[in-house]
Amino acid sequence: MSVLIGVLGGLGLFLYGMQLMGTGLQKAAGKKLERIIEILTTNRFMGVLVGVIVTGVIQSSSATTVMVVGFVNAGIMKLSQAVGVILGANVGTTITGQIVSLSIDELAPIAVGIGMILWMLAKKDSQKNLAEILIGLGILFIGMEFLKDSLKPLRELEAFTNIMASIGHNPVLGVFVGFGLTFVVQSSSASIGMLIALASTGVLPLSAALPILYGDNIGTCTTALLSSIGASKNAKRAAIIHLAFNAVGTLLFIFVLSAPITSIVTKLDPTDVARQIANAHTIFNLANVVIQFPFAFILIKIAMWVIPDKGEGAELKLTKFIDERILETPTIAMKSVINETINMGEVAKKSLISAMDGLFEGQLDKVKQTFVYEKDINKLEGLITEYLVKLSNKDIMDSDRRYIDGLFNSINDIERIGDHADNIAELIVTMDQDRIVLSELSKQALLIMYNKTKATYEIALDVLDKPSQENIDQVIALEKEMDQLQREARRDHFARLNSNECSTEAGVYYLEMVNNLERISDLSCNLARIVADTVAIA
Repeated sequence: MSVLIGVLGGLGLFLYGMQLMGTGLQKAAGKKLERIIEILTTNRFMGVLVGVIVTGVIQSSSATTVMVVGFVNAGIMKLSQAVGVILGANVGTTITGQIVSLSIDELAPIAVGIGMILWMLAKKDSQKNLAEILIGLGILFIGMEFLKDSLKPLRELEAFTNIMASIGHNPVLGVFVGFGLTFVVQSSSASIGMLIALASTGVLPLSAALPILYGDNIGTCTTALLSSIGASKNAKRAAIIHLAFNAVGTLLFIFVLSAPITSIVTKLDPTDVARQIANAHTIFNLANVVIQFPFAFILIKIAMWVIPDKGEGAELKLTKFIDERILETPTIAMKSVINETINMGEVAKKSLISAMDGLFEGQLDKVKQTFVYEKDINKLEGLITEYLVKLSNKDIMDSDRRYIDGLFNSINDIERIGDHADNIAELIVTMDQDRIVLSELSKQALLIMYNKTKATYEIALDVLDKPSQENIDQVIALEKEMDQLQREARRDHFARLNSNECSTEAGVYYLEMVNNLERISDLSCNLARIVADTVAIA
């Protein structure tokens, strides 16, 4: 019982330290990690590099693969891109094993102490991030030391040593043990950590460790497989690709490459089994990527065979960028939700264009399309708001939290822009039903205001995408011009009324349209001001 309690305590500290260190690294990477979406191309080699870097930062191949499933489900990433990232994630996860195999336990308390002092004195996010990394690293090694001490009594148990010997002679059994272990703890890094702890106590020979290690790699696939339940077909295929890659690699190394890998790692570290396991883990995943990379298209075909199309049409989704699985990596989720907000903004722009172009072109069907867009805008507002609430509950930097607060206001302003476009469309439909016609002078004035409003709004959306002081100033300047145009439009309208150049009924609708366009311009200015207030602009 004391061994079990010690193992649970040590494993808990290990997992917490790894999670804390990963969070700190992720925050420290910040905007660089956000830009990972922009790097993703159809180049599979680039995808492998992305997978290595992201997994090295967030310290979890499972989280990376789940995130990839989310990207595919959201439609951001194609299967051809996903396969490269998945391959790279397996290499990135070996970094944790290399770290914990190092004999630097005596430095762990120092790392925690320095980290705590830095945390208490920190005034900047960057300093707090460094503190989290140090504290997490220290706790990780303290957990490992606790785990090693708890496992030492197993050296005296003949039954346990016999089990380890039987695994060494029966590698298939070892694979199942590794699979089961990783399935339970849902972390291949934790499984590798336990193997290294056992090896450090002298109870786990390399011959028994290797098949368990291979099984760990299959076990880690269960996280993505479970995550893909309820997702799109392509998202399920991404999870299948992960499973197929690791399953093929495991079979290859058990029956063909086990002897060479044993020879290599024992020559590198003849007496240190912990280092042998860490190196075997790294070599296994590197070699697996090198061997299977040229045949990545076969992995895709396997996934397509397991999850066929069955002649069904493409799956339609209202959202384009957000997916709950991406929340596993908050810094990347930030970029996704910003993109989704811009997507919502583009739908609102289409709504305005449909209404106004329909008016000028005399196409009522185009005007009525605005009502369809309005429903989509309202749905997007609800979905993005829900996502922002979940993201704000994650461990994120203070600067990101301020930006999230700003995004709540931004999506509200975009929804109101959609409302004003909807108002304009309703005015046009009513005018058509009542046979009310605007004068050519009124239409000309509306066209000028519409073009100015659309330009203001488009630049405001650019500010959301890539904040710049120049664009913010331009939006504010255009909004002031719009205020002047509104005053001129009202003045000219009353002059036309006095000279009987337009009817009173038409004038009411005209002024309502002028007011709605001016309000859209105001709300566009709000979007730019929110960014100016929440983002540090160079």
